[in-house]
Amino acid sequence: MNIVMQHLRILVTTYRLSVVWALVVLFGAPFVASAQVEDAVARRQAELQAELDATNKDIEYWAGVLASKKSETASLARDVAILNAKIGEAKATIKAKNIVIQQLGKDIGEKAKTITNLTEKMGRQQDSLSRLIRKVNALESYSVAEFALSGKNLSDFFGDLDSISSVEEALKDSFFEVRETRTETEVAKDTLSKRQAAETDARKIIEEQQRQIQKNEADKKVLLALTKNQEKTYQGILGERQKKAAQIRSALFALRDTAAIPFGTAYAYALEVETKTGVRPALLLAILTQETNLGENVGQCLVKDFTTGDGVGKNTGTPFSGIMKPSRDVKPFLDIAERLGFDPREKPVSCPQPGGYGGAMGPSQFIPSTWVGYEKRLAKALTVATPDPWIPRDAFFATGLYLSDLGADAGGYSAEHTAAAKYYAGGAWRTRGQGYATSVMKHAQNIQENMIDPLKDL
Repeated sequence: MNIVMQHLRILVTTYRLSVVWALVVLFGAPFVASAQVEDAVARRQAELQAELDATNKDIEYWAGVLASKKSETASLARDVAILNAKIGEAKATIKAKNIVIQQLGKDIGEKAKTITNLTEKMGRQQDSLSRLIRKVNALESYSVAEFALSGKNLSDFFGDLDSISSVEEALKDSFFEVRETRTETEVAKDTLSKRQAAETDARKIIEEQQRQIQKNEADKKVLLALTKNQEKTYQGILGERQKKAAQIRSALFALRDTAAIPFGTAYAYALEVETKTGVRPALLLAILTQETNLGENVGQCLVKDFTTGDGVGKNTGTPFSGIMKPSRDVKPFLDIAERLGFDPREKPVSCPQPGGYGGAMGPSQFIPSTWVGYEKRLAKALTVATPDPWIPRDAFFATGLYLSDLGADAGGYSAEHTAAAKYYAGGAWRTRGQGYATSVMKHAQNIQENMIDPLKDL
């Protein structure tokens, strides 16, 4: 039998090669587009790129006009020119983003098709694996007694035995192909996700520019209704704008668990944070606004038992269990209290929510263990010895650093929306964080267009 098996191994190579060749034929043939289609696509891409380059020059031109006119002394003609420049720049930006969307649409379609092809390929490979595994099981269970009863000749029997080794080698190859295809599919999905996010960002910019054009057209209409002999009336309009800007600056910006501050001060803090983190001021202020709104609904709590983390409502005295997670946050909270010199039993923190602990501190709503992890970076950025989560400037910097770590510094709607969702829900951001993030982005739009932009225009 041993001599026969040695002879059998000689046949293995031939069988194995046939299996591998079959796998290559089944899975390895790439899809090749015709040269004609590729040339047409390349020409269209070149056309779009040339159009985009020309449009970017338009944007650059109008930005230059805008900068030049803003440096002039305030006058009716200057402000009309500024509005024309803003409208021209916005229209050019919309045109550029529409071109980008066309380019992205092609990429998205190609990536979606690639994913479909790879998914189908992996399905075929998995079916092949199943067949190979079934064949191995059948061959390995084949006994000499079964051979004797089967009526096969000796060469058939040796061939069946030798197939075991050959099929096992084919299994290894097939497992490798499935693994390789799965990796290729994940890369394609990641690329598709980025393309879709870029398309979303482009559409959001178009919406923003369209709103800005409507506003500028309305303002321009008011100014054009005035004549050169009505400069005095124009000065009255300018005075009203300056008065509105002063009102915006002095309006109180509410903060959770601490006193409100003037919006002008809040905006100054946000600009300072932007220089260190790259996080847009409107997004930072929107997060703090959202947290303040949540504070109105969730309320404040005081931790009274530092063994269990239990306590009471600050204003109601209602007992609450699990205000602060004992194993994670109690010790850091007590350490912060000692460093800052406050009574930990009288310092308000967030109340527990369904399915989770509370214990978050100040406007930025950091839990103690997370705050401690940021203290060194905050101390360096703020140039203070011990950051305080209840001091507005410290809280602004903490929020900015955290949002930057979550990717908000990349800019664009998608990156900011994702960062906001993670800020609120952590690892559950894809589900629990979406509503929070959408609300934040609405706050950011309102703050940008109705509070920040009017200040920048003066």
